[in-house]
Amino acid sequence: MSGCSAHKVHIPVLGLGYSIDTPAKVARFGISSVVSIIDDELIEIMRAFHCRQAGVPYVEISKNDVDHRAKRVTAYLDLLQDIVTSQVATLRELPFCTDSEIDRYFDMLPDGAQAKELYCRMRASADDAARAKLQAELRQYITPGAIDVNIMAKVDNKHEGLPPEYSDALTAFRGFADSKLESAVVLSAGYNPRLYSYIEQFDDFYPDQNGRLKKRIILKVSDYRSAAVQGKILAKKGLWVSEFRVESGLNCGGHAFATEGLLLGPILSEFAGKRQELAAELLALCNAANLAKNRATFGRMPVMKLTAQGGIGTALENEFLLQHYGLDGTGWGSPFLLVPEATNVDPETLGQLVTAKPTDYFLSAASPLGVPFNNFRNSTAEKQRAARIDKGRPGSPCYKKFLASNTELTEERLCTASRAYQRLKIAQLDSLRLPAEEYEAELKDITAKDCLCTGLAAPVYLKNNIQAPHRMHAVTICPGPNLAYFSGVFSLARMMGHIYGRLNILNKVPRPHMFINELKIYAGYFAGQVKDAGMKPRQVQYLLGFRANLLQGIDYYLALLPDISNEPAESIDAMRQALFETRAYVQSLKVPEVIAVL
Repeated sequence: MSGCSAHKVHIPVLGLGYSIDTPAKVARFGISSVVSIIDDELIEIMRAFHCRQAGVPYVEISKNDVDHRAKRVTAYLDLLQDIVTSQVATLRELPFCTDSEIDRYFDMLPDGAQAKELYCRMRASADDAARAKLQAELRQYITPGAIDVNIMAKVDNKHEGLPPEYSDALTAFRGFADSKLESAVVLSAGYNPRLYSYIEQFDDFYPDQNGRLKKRIILKVSDYRSAAVQGKILAKKGLWVSEFRVESGLNCGGHAFATEGLLLGPILSEFAGKRQELAAELLALCNAANLAKNRATFGRMPVMKLTAQGGIGTALENEFLLQHYGLDGTGWGSPFLLVPEATNVDPETLGQLVTAKPTDYFLSAASPLGVPFNNFRNSTAEKQRAARIDKGRPGSPCYKKFLASNTELTEERLCTASRAYQRLKIAQLDSLRLPAEEYEAELKDITAKDCLCTGLAAPVYLKNNIQAPHRMHAVTICPGPNLAYFSGVFSLARMMGHIYGRLNILNKVPRPHMFINELKIYAGYFAGQVKDAGMKPRQVQYLLGFRANLLQGIDYYLALLPDISNEPAESIDAMRQALFETRAYVQSLKVPEVIAVL
């Protein structure tokens, strides 16, 4: 009896390189993960690497080839599929014994899963014939995790002399669409009209005569409103959203897209309350669009999953999210950076993470996208950025240009982390002859930007002893602040055991509940926004709305406390105290009256 994996946990995309080949490491154990597909150079290098590892021929796709970026993505994804298919076939034939991969598959499943219970019966049986029969049945349960891909919708530069469909995001999408994967593309970082319209060209995203989708769409969102708006845009094109993946705005890794003070609990509550209504509306729109296109329609409600990620750190938190909000799954990202079996972290950076303190994780202005970026103070990229400033040569060489979008100072698009941009911007700043304090603040803002394109790819080269292009070895790593509560290097089995509550691998640092952690991050962010507020009415409206949402979120959590029955009483008391304290703090952060009047 073959079926879907019993795991309700996925590994989200982790930078450019950290999860670039995670499916080849974990999919055979039924664990789904997400691969970034925007960097074709990294993808081609990793295809060559894995071809050597698998002993299969490698034929280079040159930069001179027509549509080389899409072809590289397709070839790499097809290779990953072949690797996982071969691994699963081998795993199914292995004998059941201690430390066998087939035993690891079932050992890592959550307790209570049908396959896990069958496995425990098999292990306990003393009857050889009964064991053999159960083992044959168990082999049919083995199902690989999904090989999903991620595209940051806003990373979509067009290229001079090429048609629009050769832009970064569209090319990456085409590479996935042309692959033999039957999985999902995770669209993140907002709405891209050009990309959303482009999806219409590919048959695999439409239902077949049986209502089946060969390829699926997952939207990563930070609130209900954006999910509903984007879902309707796609549905009106006949495209179904198979999953809304809700991520905490600030308590996450990588780019932090702060909501206007909306907290994860209230957001999930709104989703849970409106989920059926939204699904019905999207289905009607989707079927109407496909009828108009003379395409097949859904005869019944297709799957529309709801998952959440960002800051989950204990089995009790994981269990509460699944049960209280009716989630179909959860995402655990940053903790897997400490699992060498699953992700690519170079030895030096891994050692730094193991001994890191909570203050080593911070929300930075490093991203050229102008979006807050979760960063790590001890990374070699941060040290390199500081050293370049000290030498009077701030900024980075810009080789990949994925984030080159600024035309403020030149006709050519420049990345704000590039040396070319920062040199011009500092010259402009010098000409303004500002007071020293104001000048230093502006200078700090300019030089805070760092090259993410090379920094987020570097660790995979270092870990696998691959020569990095242009010899760029400085590592950018962007864990969520939740990683401060994990210290150590863990096996995949131990991490899965922690997620499912079979053991506890948290360190000794006192850890508030994930809802409280997120609230405190938002309160600190709000304090910074109030401090830096100007006199424009739009800023005032934003700040007042942010504060109102924060206070409403605190009231929501206070009312929710009796429902969090799986936590110890002392933890609930600590949550209540933290909520009262944070409410008092937020209320003390007054928007100046002279601004509030505007």
